[in-house]
Amino acid sequence: MKIGKQGLDLIKSFEGLQLGAYKCPAGVWTIGYGSTKGVSKGMRITEAGAEHLLKEDLMWVEDVVNSAVKVPMSQAQYDALCCFVYNIGGGAFKSSTLLRKLNRGDYEGAANEFRRWNKAKGIVLPGLVRRRAAEEALFTQHSLTLTGKTSGLLEAIVGLLRTILSAILKSRS
Repeated sequence: MKIGKQGLDLIKSFEGLQLGAYKCPAGVWTIGYGSTKGVSKGMRITEAGAEHLLKEDLMWVEDVVNSAVKVPMSQAQYDALCCFVYNIGGGAFKSSTLLRKLNRGDYEGAANEFRRWNKAKGIVLPGLVRRRAAEEALFTQHSLTLTGKTSGLLEAIVGLLRTILSAILKSRS
């Protein structure tokens, strides 16, 4: 599979476009749409350069998702996983509970794992809470359509709202 427009748009919306190198909240030098390979302090690129780096990065992301996931997925699920892997890295994804649950066919359990990945250096970041909520929402589009279940969606929304509210309250104190 290849990442679709929804996944690409999701990555771009959360990463944003930065033409100058900066340190992300995890302390890693980053540029463009979240590219980290070969980035150093003072580095600058063009918008076309950022698009090129993103396309290069997406090759390894797609390879990771395509090789690690052993169960059928919708385009929406694939896009959500690509956005997730782009952010956390291939190694973390391959050893994740999310992947183990997914490969057992537990789509709902896998969806519930997104929200656990909301920290950088042990601190809950509101941006990661929002990103994981968006990834989980995209991932669950498929399973809800297939099963017709809405109670799981309602529970997921309530859980996400609690997580977001908690992160906001913690950031204010």
